[in-house]
Amino acid sequence: MSEKVNKIFKAIADPTRREIFHVLVAAGTALSVNQVSEKFDMSRQGVSKHLKLLREAGMVQVESVGRETYCHADAQPLKEVQNWLDSYDQFWDEKLDLLGKHLDQHNQKKA
Repeated sequence: MSEKVNKIFKAIADPTRREIFHVLVAAGTALSVNQVSEKFDMSRQGVSKHLKLLREAGMVQVESVGRETYCHADAQPLKEVQNWLDSYDQFWDEKLDLLGKHLDQHNQKKA
């Protein structure tokens, strides 16, 4: 697994970070760190630490405008996770097809 995917999994492993990401996605626009902090029962510094991990995973873009820092969500990195999961979808599809064939053969022998 690539380091990029590892960072994404680390970022989404925490329910607070997932919720912060959701808030940014739902907003559909950049929010200031203060605006994000207002939605959570934690300090601005706590939210900033979560945003840092989301930023390192490429899931949040940060821009400073004057004295304010704005964040917006970028869901594109989640495609990396989807690609990783897709390989397991194919694996399980093949295994379930084989199981179905085995059960069909078993049922035919019983009949």
